[in-house]
Amino acid sequence: MMFLADFSVIKPDFGLLAWSTLIFLLFWGIMARFAFRPIATALKKREDDIQDSLDEAKKARDEMANLKSENEQLLIQAREERAKILREAKEAKDTIIKEAKDKAKEEAKKIVASAKTEIENQRMAAVIDIKNQIGNIAIEVAEKVLRKELQGDSSQEAFVKSLVEEVKLN
Repeated sequence: MMFLADFSVIKPDFGLLAWSTLIFLLFWGIMARFAFRPIATALKKREDDIQDSLDEAKKARDEMANLKSENEQLLIQAREERAKILREAKEAKDTIIKEAKDKAKEEAKKIVASAKTEIENQRMAAVIDIKNQIGNIAIEVAEKVLRKELQGDSSQEAFVKSLVEEVKLN
């Protein structure tokens, strides 16, 4: 125990220094073989994984930029198509309205022409009816005038009777 009683860390002797160096070198060798290589391999793998992740992130960013530009192009195309569809719908609406107006005008012309024809027919019927009535009135007036004049004359009565007999014979 005397050896330990004289031990001082501040003034090491040759044996302590040799054993400490030997243990240190042995420990360093074991660490190099079993710890440093796996740690270096793990660090290299981690560095590669980080680099791969960074590359993937850059690739994803590029893809997102491409998708964004494609989306913008699709949006522009959709707006153009919407404008085109609206324009075509407006043209179709205008065409339908114009056709409807033209048909309505044609129908109105037909109705007016039909009404004019009907009015003309009714006017002609009224004129014919008036002529017939005037003719009947004239006949009645003439008949009354002739009766009054023929009432007293026997020669006229004989003449009328002969005319009536001729008419019956024909």
